[in-house]
This record gives sequence, C-alpha cells and structure tokens, in this order.
Amino acid sequence: MNPPFHLPIPPPLQTQNPNPQQRRHNQPTDHHRLTRSEWDFTLSTVVSSSTATGAVSNTLGVIEFDPSETLLATGGIARKIRIYSVSSLIPNNNNYDDVVSLDHAAACDYYICTPAKLSSLRWRPGSGGRVLGSGDYDGVVTEYDLESRLPVFERDEHGGRRVWSLDYNSDPGCLGASGSDDGTLQMWDPRCEAGECVARVVPSEAGNPVCCVEFNPFGGPLLAVGCADRKAYVYDARRMSGPVLSFDGHDKTVTYVRFLDSRRMVSSGTDGCLKMWSVEDAREIRTYSGHANNRSFVGLSVWRSGGLLGCGSENNQVYVYDVRWGEPVWVHGFGPMGSEGCDDRWFVSSVCWRQKDGEDQCTLVAGGSDGVLQVFVGRRKSLAS
Repeated sequence: MNPPFHLPIPPPLQTQNPNPQQRRHNQPTDHHRLTRSEWDFTLSTVVSSSTATGAVSNTLGVIEFDPSETLLATGGIARKIRIYSVSSLIPNNNNYDDVVSLDHAAACDYYICTPAKLSSLRWRPGSGGRVLGSGDYDGVVTEYDLESRLPVFERDEHGGRRVWSLDYNSDPGCLGASGSDDGTLQMWDPRCEAGECVARVVPSEAGNPVCCVEFNPFGGPLLAVGCADRKAYVYDARRMSGPVLSFDGHDKTVTYVRFLDSRRMVSSGTDGCLKMWSVEDAREIRTYSGHANNRSFVGLSVWRSGGLLGCGSENNQVYVYDVRWGEPVWVHGFGPMGSEGCDDRWFVSSVCWRQKDGEDQCTLVAGGSDGVLQVFVGRRKSLAS
C-alpha cells in the first residue's frame, strides 16, 4: 500500500531539461541564510496522541481556521474531523519558553467520525462558522453542521475518484468548487440538493488529476487550479469554457495554489519549489526553494498581511519563506515531542497560518504524517536586535 498523501505520477517530461538550480532544494539550509528574517519563531504547543504514536493512520492532511479564527479543524487519514478551540492551543501568557504538551483526546473540543479518509476541509462562508465542508478519498464532498455534528449536504459526482481539494467563493450566491483524481474541476451550488453542477471542465488535455482549487479570497470571479500536468490555471467563474491564464514553470505536479493578494498567487509543486506568479499576465515573479518535496502533499499556506509563506517538507521540517527572498528564513524540525531533531521516517504534511494576528505577532500551525500537531508563535524582532 502506498503511503498516505502521495501523488499520481504524470508521464516524464519530453521537452524540458533538469534545472541544476532546482536540484539544490534537498540540501540542508545553512544558518547564515536565515539571518535576514525579521521574525523569531518559538514552538508553543505540541498536540500528540498517547496511543499509536507515529501510525500511518494518524497523518494530518489538512488544517483550517474558521472565519473568526477561534476554532481550528483538522482532518486526514484517521477519518475524523477534530475541532479545537484556538484558546486551548495558544497560551495567553507571554512565557514563550515553555512548550505546552497536550493529548489530542483532551485538547480537542469534539470530533466527527467520517466514512472515508479526508483530503480537504473548508468552512462554508455565510454559515457563521457552523458548516464545514470536506472532500474525501471516496470522491464525495460532504458538509457537516457543527452544532448537530451531522452531515447536511452530500455531493458524489466525481465517480468515486479522490477529491483532493474543495473551496467556496466569498461573494453573495455561494458556489463551491472541487478538484479530483478524475481530472475534473467541478463548480456547484451547495444551496441545491445534491449540489447542482454549474460547470465541469477538464483543465489538462490528458485528463491529469486536479490537485487544488481556490477562489480568490479578495472577491471577484477568479478561480485558481493546480494540476498533475505540472501547470496551474486561472478561470473566470462566470465563463468556464477555458482558462484565462496558464502558469507553466513547475517540473512536476502542482499540489497547491494560494492567492497572496488580488494580483499575485503562489503555487507549490513536487519539484521542491514554490513559485509566485502575477495573476494579471501569468508572469513568474520568484521561485522559493530549500524544502524537500518530491512526492507528497506537504501543505502550503500564505500569511497575507505579513508576507510569509509556510510549507512542510519530506525531511520532516517546517519551512517559512519571506515573499521577498527565494530562500527560507526559518526552519524547524518535527522531532519527538517538539524537539528540533528530525525523524526521516515521517514528513510535515500540512500547515496553516492564522490570518488575523497583529503586525508584530503571527501563528503557524503544522501537522505531521505521525499525527502530531505543533503550534508556533512568531514575534517580530525589535530594531535593536
């Protein structure tokens, strides 16, 4: 059986030569490269399980804050959606030297058992944080009412093929979108029973899997898509006949796409690179490398107001990039019980920034293939330091 959150491998490149600069992403990052960072990061909280630690069935594939950022949801291979109060994960005191160790069973407010492994979670806009959507390995999109803890909507239109990603637009008249192993991007109306299909497109000519979808969170009609054909695309949700932009620069599968602002987006690929693009003309602005990513989903999150990118790595480390520079500004190993050492049997499989932190403090939550959740608090360095 293949390890969790590994990707379908597209056919080999026929026209591109390996780029020696991109091979360097697996090399350890020297500490002198990190001195430009304006931030000091500290491990705040470690949440693990007292039983079956490190089991494959515990892999955390997705982490999501609710719109108010008072709740945190996680999902993955364990077929559970766990809901945490953010206040229980982030200490209120200013003593950042003490790492809090918690057990999943005691730390989470409650959990919802799901019929299949989960690959994606998204809070549905306009629900007051009450409805959480999920995409699963059986190709089903399900919405759960968190008050009743029961499913209230189900859409099974991907032919039983794994749903890698789902998202909702933020405009009035909520629409959902999902991408799947069946090679389709589907846009649908969650207000209709069974989710009436609004549009169905196949971004890749070869029908390669659609690995990620994201509506522009700043509003407007743009919908970004990442595919296993090594390309990202942007569609106009009002006219889905074809993409309005195509982004060609990755050498392997594009696993994530995230809007940084209304004019730029960031993609992640299993070529070990992140790339920032202009969504006005599809121009590549910058490449970020340093983490190891050849095969797995390792997470990608952008802290939009702070200009920081976070991702995991197959060397079991979490990486932070400043959007201005191509090399990481902070790296931390996912060692046992929060130590900085690395255990190469596992990898960091998901990350998520808290968006509403202040100018001088930020919060990054990361999950591992061993089921461990770690919370990092960043503080902006003083000018004197």
